Amino acid sequence: MKKSRFTDSQIIDALKRADAGLKVPDLCRELGISSALFYRWRAKFGGMDASMMSRMKELEEENRRLRKMVVDERLKAEIVQEALAKKF
Repeated sequence: MKKSRFTDSQIIDALKRADAGLKVPDLCRELGISSALFYRWRAKFGGMDASMMSRMKELEEENRRLRKMVVDERLKAEIVQEALAKKF
């Protein structure tokens, strides 16, 4: 996964500045981001603080790891089934 140029606290700060009344195009120009990225941040992180955001990222990473484990186990089971089918 691509690493963001912005830290969690910078993203939260940008969202709070927009909520405080700074115009989104001005904020995007200042940060050097597109308005689409800003609205993606707002949809994903709106209403969160830094601790909630870091916890969400931890959970996403754990979810990714668990999904990979499930895929690996399914692959092993398919290999065993194919080997048993060829044996008999």
